[in-house]
This record gives sequence, C-alpha cells and structure tokens, in this order.
Amino acid sequence: MNKKVIIAILSTMIITAIITASIIFMYFVPEDSTAVNEVDDQQQDQVADDTILNDAKIEEQNLDTEEDTIEVNKDDYAYLMMLYDKYKQVEALEEYIREYYYLDVSDIDFQSAIAKGLFEALDDPYSQYFTKEEYKAFTEVASGSYEGIGVVVAPGDDGFIVVVSPIADSPGFEAGLKTNDKVLKVDGVEYSADELDQAVLNIRGPKDTTVILTIRRDDEVMDIPVVRGEIRLEAAESEVLDNNIGLLRLVSFDEDAALEFENHLNSLLDQGVDGLILDLRNNGGGYLDQCLEITDHLLGEAVIVKTKDNAGNVEIEYSDADKIDIPLVILVNGGSASASEILTGAVKDNEAGTIVGTTTFGKGLVQTMIPLPLYDYAGFKLTIKQYFTPDDYYINKIGIEPNVFIEDDETTEADEQFDKAVEILLEQIQ
Repeated sequence: MNKKVIIAILSTMIITAIITASIIFMYFVPEDSTAVNEVDDQQQDQVADDTILNDAKIEEQNLDTEEDTIEVNKDDYAYLMMLYDKYKQVEALEEYIREYYYLDVSDIDFQSAIAKGLFEALDDPYSQYFTKEEYKAFTEVASGSYEGIGVVVAPGDDGFIVVVSPIADSPGFEAGLKTNDKVLKVDGVEYSADELDQAVLNIRGPKDTTVILTIRRDDEVMDIPVVRGEIRLEAAESEVLDNNIGLLRLVSFDEDAALEFENHLNSLLDQGVDGLILDLRNNGGGYLDQCLEITDHLLGEAVIVKTKDNAGNVEIEYSDADKIDIPLVILVNGGSASASEILTGAVKDNEAGTIVGTTTFGKGLVQTMIPLPLYDYAGFKLTIKQYFTPDDYYINKIGIEPNVFIEDDETTEADEQFDKAVEILLEQIQ
C-alpha cells in the first residue's frame, strides 16, 4: 500500500480515537454527578486505557516526501484497528442508504438513530436516548412547570404506551384518563412503547390547544379529546380535617419535593394534628434523593431501601432516629410508582404506618440522567440499579400490596379509600 495512504489512514484513526476517548472522559464521567460516579468507579481503568492516546509518542516528519512515516506503538495500533473494525460497517451502511434509498434522507438524523438503537438493544423501557428536544421536554416535567395535559406515561411490557397516573385536577385527569389506559394514537398517529419520546412531544403543546388521544381501556377503544393547559405542579399540599387529622397529599418527587413536604408536615404538626394521612395515589415518582429525605421524616433509625448494581454491590440507605410521633396511614393505588413505592415499602416493612388502597404500579429500577453538551444538549436515561424494600422484596412488575386492600367505587361520589384511612386513624388515635 502507498505510504501516503497508510499515513492518511493512521492519522484519521488516531484523531478519531483521541476525540472518542475525550468524549468518553468529558461527558460520560461528569465530576458533579453522584449517581453516575457510582458507575464511573467501575470504568476508571478502561477510561484510563482509552485516553492513553493522548500520551502516545508519535513522530511525524515532512509529509510531502516519500520517506514520511508515523510511528505508533503496537498497543495503540491494535486499538485503532479495533475502532476501525467496530464502526466501519455502520458508516458503510449509512453511506449506502444515503446514496440508494428511494426517498430523500437528508433530513434524517442518523447519529441520533444509531444512539437510540444502542439503548433499544437493552430491551429496557426505562433506558432511553433523547434528542435535544426530547431531553428538554423530559427535564421540564421535573421542574414542575410545563404546557401539556398533566399525565405520567411509561412504556408498557406489552409494547403499548401506558398511563401511569393522571395528575389530580390536570387536563388529562378532568378529561377522564385513568391509570393503565393504553395510548394507541396521538391525533390519529399510531405510537408504540418504543416511540414514547416522540409521542410525549406530540401530546404536549401550547395551552388552550386540543390533542386527541385514542385509548384502549380493557376491551374498549375510545377517542378522548384533551385541552392542553399550563401545568404548574406543587409537589405537596395539606389541610387539617375533622377530628384533628392531618392530610398531606404528595403529587410528585420533583426537585423541590422534600422541602415542600417538610414545610407542609411542620405546619400540620404545629397545628397539633393527632394523626396523618399521606396520599400517594397517582404519584408517579421522581428523584431518589427527594424520596430518601421525605421518608426519613416517617421512620426512626431504620433501613429505607437497598439498591444493587450490575456487579452485585448492595448499597443500603438508612434513616436517622428522628421521626413523627403520630399514627400514619398511607394511601396508594396502581398509579403510585417508583419513588412512591420506595417510601411505601419502607413504611410497610418497618411497620411505621398502615398502607391502604390497591396494589402499586411495580417499578423497582433506578435510573440516572446524563446530558450530552457535545451533542447540542441531547441526553440519555440509563437504568443503573435495582432496588429492594428493607425486607428484600423486589417489587418490579409486581408492586406492593397494601395492608388494607380497598378499591375506590367509581360509581359513587364517595372516596372509599380515604374514608377507610380516616376510620383506621380514628381507631388508633382513640
């Protein structure tokens, strides 16, 4: 092979490798991310190997002569060839598609499609790659303010998009959407669970506009028009009921949930309530750290949750000795998911309160969110751990059974689950 060709190939491969190693180090090992650092500890040695090219001794002479040479040590050369072998097929396929596909593909983002394919290969509905627009939409929900219909959805095991929980008093709630509804179409366009991100983008939109969701509920298929609104989530709300019972409703575990919860809890305690109902119905979850702070108020010195990573390492989260000193009842249903289930499982296993309602959603996995500044602030969500209740119960796809099982009768205006919670508290108070 001509020396100039060899030099050109090796130079390109070296540059590619250096850029690749830099991306891995700069954007997959963020300094301030606690959740990711847990994974990074297992990858440090490999990252060090990948970035060795930065220190490679490359001697470069005048490239305009036949005698030009580039010296690369054996290990670096093997690494470069590995990169070439690994990605040459993808590049060749993309080039072939661009040249011969019967439609214009100039607007297709192949780079994002390849990245999405990596996560789809995991067959994990909670691990996803987001484009810039998708990542922005996903993170806006956690901020507590966005325009849409106020419904938490997730990819279902059956391949459909499933409604986890409609937020109370949101447009979706008022339109009649219910937990476990299957979303078949958005404005007449079909979407599967694999297309959840795009479906969510189309469900959301400017307030006062209408989106039509085609829903399957049991064996019935129906179209439900929903007028979008401005969703401003207050994570917590509270009031003092008759018989001096405190009611604290927690609608999410967003980034300010722990502070809001503590403020409402202290207000109720200052008013001298004799018992507390914590309503987690249709709470689809949120941040783990917020959940741990909130649960710590409800337990004495005890285990809150156990998490296990892919190497089998188990981490245990504990609460301190301080706790509320009044009877506690927690309300749950099929829309109580993720962080709601961590809290519920901790209270149930530690016998710190009574769980009332129906079986929870069943999500026993922990994700981390990573932005990718190099790619115009796209990002990804990856499942990094399983979690177990203090008694080692794995609730994924199973849920948590309440101590007192009672369904809400939708044919009546009464809230049978709430009434049962009040009844139990009155017995404990007296």
